[in-house]
Amino acid sequence: MQLVVGRIGKPHGVRGEVTVEVRTDEPEARFAPGTVLRTEPGATPPSASPPADAPGVLFRVPAELTIEEARFHQGRMLVAFEGILDRDGAEALRGTLLVVDSADVEPPEDPEEFHDHQLVGLAVVTPAGERLGEVARIDHAPSSDLLVLRRPEGRTALIPFVRAIVPEVDLAGGRVIVDPPAGLLDL
Repeated sequence: MQLVVGRIGKPHGVRGEVTVEVRTDEPEARFAPGTVLRTEPGATPPSASPPADAPGVLFRVPAELTIEEARFHQGRMLVAFEGILDRDGAEALRGTLLVVDSADVEPPEDPEEFHDHQLVGLAVVTPAGERLGEVARIDHAPSSDLLVLRRPEGRTALIPFVRAIVPEVDLAGGRVIVDPPAGLLDL
């Protein structure tokens, strides 16, 4: 399974640096110089405006990008990739998703911490064992993470991922136990 660790934003300056919307808890490890990140296939169409050094040739986003340098500047991550030397090349990368294979990601040391991919697909049940649906995805909201529950009838429900509502995550058993307050699943 491919895990998104970032999305390339706009170019920064004229030397090929780009802003990156970080989607990982470990940006220093994921964006260390020399790290090779895969690009999400089909996430970005070929650019309509080719880089200046290749007139008339469409730029294709490479399948992999190697980090040359990464730094934070005014709260934003700036990244330089090998082979992306100017603003036109950086602009062609805009919108590209950067991914890693879930097999390459170490499990968290804290037993109360989970990666999104570990939770997606788990059955969601009440403490009494009533099946409520399954985890479709995790939304990261400012106040707390939200489990997006796919209900059996096809609707979705948002469940705050807090201990008071989600008392147990049983990865081995393939389930998340949820004790929702009255009306939460009716919203």
